[in-house]
Amino acid sequence: MDKNDEFELLGSSTNAIPGSRAEAKIESFPNPSPGRNYWIDLSTNEFTSLCPVTGQPDFGRITIRYIPDEACIETKSLKFYLNAYRSESCFNETAVNWILDDLVKVCSPKKMLIRGKFASRGGIRVVVEVRYPEGEE
Repeated sequence: MDKNDEFELLGSSTNAIPGSRAEAKIESFPNPSPGRNYWIDLSTNEFTSLCPVTGQPDFGRITIRYIPDEACIETKSLKFYLNAYRSESCFNETAVNWILDDLVKVCSPKKMLIRGKFASRGGIRVVVEVRYPEGEE
């Protein structure tokens, strides 16, 4: 089996965004340095979800910071997963918590922090931050 056969999205010319986060598949690969604690930072300024009350889009920056254990997150599949939120109706707080839950399931990191900084609405900016394990500072 070719090493690249383990990925469905990486190396594929597909560009179809999943219709929902439930349809999205986040892929991972073995940590190349499992004996070392090191941080991986991933971010996007193009996060969009839908307000569950108005149906209007919410725009934000999502930052993912984690110390991997046995697995690392594959970034093309992460991009597709985050883009699937464009059709998700949820509060900003919900989206950030869902992202943490879904990523922890995929890679079981030693530590993870997800931060969502959302565009101002009515002059108020919302910033949501969640950590794994819970209570880590």
